[in-house]
Amino acid sequence: MDNGPQRHARVPRDFESLRSTIIERKASMPKRLAQVAAFALGNPDEIAFGTTASIAAASDVQPSTLVRLAHHLGYGGFSDLQSIFRERLRDRTLSYEERLVTLEKSSGDDEDANLLSGFIAAANQSVNRLAATVQSDTFTKAVNILASAETIYLIAKRRSYPLTAHMTYAFSKLNIRHQIVASPNGVDPEMVQFATPKDAAIAASFSPYAADSLNQSQELADRGVPVIAITDSAFSPLAACATHWFEVAEADFAGFRSLSASMALTMALPVAIAERRRKRQQSKPVKGKME
Repeated sequence: MDNGPQRHARVPRDFESLRSTIIERKASMPKRLAQVAAFALGNPDEIAFGTTASIAAASDVQPSTLVRLAHHLGYGGFSDLQSIFRERLRDRTLSYEERLVTLEKSSGDDEDANLLSGFIAAANQSVNRLAATVQSDTFTKAVNILASAETIYLIAKRRSYPLTAHMTYAFSKLNIRHQIVASPNGVDPEMVQFATPKDAAIAASFSPYAADSLNQSQELADRGVPVIAITDSAFSPLAACATHWFEVAEADFAGFRSLSASMALTMALPVAIAERRRKRQQSKPVKGKME
């Protein structure tokens, strides 16, 4: 049964706050509201551009469900909720040239110093947010799985690619067998076919999610390969197929999103995996040694 409008909660007025609110209330939402909320976070552009009828059809609910979701979250109606997605779209779809113009207008007298401080502030915000929200038991469980893997497959495309590039370097230095799924000749699907349940994968993708990363991660999960995901929402398609996942919501400066928190996490994982393996090796009894 619908619990009605959340009248006593503060109504989110920006997309990040709305996303956090939906994730927070996910478990208590009625089934249909949770269904359309998941669709909204996974397809924000469709919510921004669509009509009530087209969105309802795409998310396989009745149009009235969209209104119920808006009321459930404290909005006056669906158009009020939709305005949050449209504002997000306006911010996110700035071209790089437009972003530079925005920077120029807001830079003040010392343009270079203000630009640098803006990116540093976004990086700090991202890292602080991760420090406040990351769950240590999830990290421990992920490290246990990855430390037991024969080969660790690394999956990320586009903006997320630097994360796997760094892990490739770290794993190589730490003598950990791995395979980055990023072939220049387009054989990535064939590469992941070699993975078995004795292996594991680390996959990273953020909205708008890279289709290849999602497809490869899902294929591995379907074959029983554990997937450790780094993504930005409980409603992310990547989280849905992951054994364990980390939510990393990166801040941005003038539309340029940070990778600082994600990079901190991917720097910690290889070292933790190597340390776990070292301790396991030390704890093994030496063959032939007398008690």
